[in-house]
Amino acid sequence: MENLENLKNELVAQINGASDIKMLEEARVAILGKKGRITEMMKVLGALSIEEKKEMGKGLNILKSEVENALENRKAELEAKELNAKLAQEKIDVTLPCRPENQGRIHPVSKIYEEVVAIFGQMGFEVAEGPDIEDQFHNFNALNMPANHPARQMQDTFYIPNPDSADFDDSFVVRTHTSPVQIRTMENKKPPIRIIAPGRTYRSDYDATHTPMFHQVEGLVIDKNITMAHLKGCLYDFVKAFFELDEIPVRYRPSYFPFTEPSAEMDIGCKKSKTELKIG
Repeated sequence: MENLENLKNELVAQINGASDIKMLEEARVAILGKKGRITEMMKVLGALSIEEKKEMGKGLNILKSEVENALENRKAELEAKELNAKLAQEKIDVTLPCRPENQGRIHPVSKIYEEVVAIFGQMGFEVAEGPDIEDQFHNFNALNMPANHPARQMQDTFYIPNPDSADFDDSFVVRTHTSPVQIRTMENKKPPIRIIAPGRTYRSDYDATHTPMFHQVEGLVIDKNITMAHLKGCLYDFVKAFFELDEIPVRYRPSYFPFTEPSAEMDIGCKKSKTELKIG
């Protein structure tokens, strides 16, 4: 038994001397492997007497159990050591500034839309909306442009076939302006009315200054005693608020639109040059 005690101390020292998992595995194989020291000692038990076998077998089983415990404990120590070393290499310095985020921005069209709605909202206007795909009545007929009217040729229109009718006059259109919103508002709301109709409009026109889709804002006021003076004042207050100017040179001039009578346009002077910006 004294020899087994000395052997245990030697084997435990060998196990604890392993500096990494690989060396520990080599020690395990040398002790408990097929040709390990304890395994070889187990093989000679068959040549001993019953009493010697009983005593030696008990001692070897205890030795084997203690060696296995030593191996397990050393393995846990080495794994913890490796983990701590790995964590030390991968630790995060919380005092470092964070990486900058790629923050989004409001799209210029959305920004202008919100500004226009806010300005007219301060004047008491409500926002009205309508479908992008319209019937010809709301897009043309109700706006003083019946079928075959020459004014329809002024707008390059996208037509959509009506699946329920082969008649061209029954075909749908992708709205060429937001004016149909005014018609639908008048159909469903009683005066007084004060609305703006911002939204997308579509025309089959694509060149350096035109795109097939563009944004438009129209306004409609229906009330008693409304005159052109109210229109001029409203537009003037809008451009001052939009361009954030206390004063701005403007000019009103007659124009032609098939669906309004009388018709006019407003020009404004550019702040930094003699050129003009047309609004209308």
